Amino acid sequence: MSDRLAVLPQYLLPKQALTSFAGWVAGKERGAVTTWIIRRFVDKYGVDMSEALASDIASYRSFNEFFTRALKPGMRPIADADLVAPVDGAISQFGPIEGDQIFQAKGHSYSTTALVGGDAALAGRFEHGSFATLYLSPRDYHRIHMPCDGRLLRMTYVPGELFSVNPATARGVPGLFARNERVVCVFESARGPFVLVLVGATIVGSMATVWHGVVNPPRPGEIRQWRYDDQQVALKKGEEMGRFLLGSTVVLLFPSPPVTFNPDWAPARPIRLGETMANYVAS
Repeated sequence: MSDRLAVLPQYLLPKQALTSFAGWVAGKERGAVTTWIIRRFVDKYGVDMSEALASDIASYRSFNEFFTRALKPGMRPIADADLVAPVDGAISQFGPIEGDQIFQAKGHSYSTTALVGGDAALAGRFEHGSFATLYLSPRDYHRIHMPCDGRLLRMTYVPGELFSVNPATARGVPGLFARNERVVCVFESARGPFVLVLVGATIVGSMATVWHGVVNPPRPGEIRQWRYDDQQVALKKGEEMGRFLLGSTVVLLFPSPPVTFNPDWAPARPIRLGETMANYVAS
């Protein structure tokens, strides 16, 4: 079966209703029922609870609390590199931005302007730059960390679809990451601006940042923006910046000249938070 046919049911599913219901269920505290749900999830997806700060499944009051669990200190050392992986997960795609086009999967690309919610001036700063798209599976640690030191300039909520973001859907839905609901975070670093986009998906109950808290819901159906130019929201490399309540994808944009990615990186390769992602081209 082709990927396009495989994702056809997603066009028909009531994705918004399913997502709202999943968010409601995941936030409930139901004692033994919650523990049973978490245990089934751990067994199904092979979650390594030995890495969690709270390894006892029964200690989590809600599924969301379990899903956004913290890791034990020292579990993810931060590499001595200009840019480090901001999440546990797998590489979807990475490489140069061809003009303003980001490669999604064979036969599919999308524009930086579409990804950042229509802001052509912002997108223009990343022409011929670099991108990385990183997929978080259900078993992964779901907090998102900084790839480098950065000062927050603005955050934009962009409404959109809620397709799944698994590899098959990325191959089957054109412009997937610029169609789904997303939160676009713009930072300034010592080497210029960079963008970190949190992409929503089916049953992703919400996305949250450390400076704002939960961004969605509500889902107002229109673009919303918060500016931080006059504030000192500064985060260090490896520091937590946000989290998904149920899994999704992160897309990163870096300006020209293109960075030099870790030679060990390849599409579908598993990654760990803190490992070397890339280094800047020597000037």
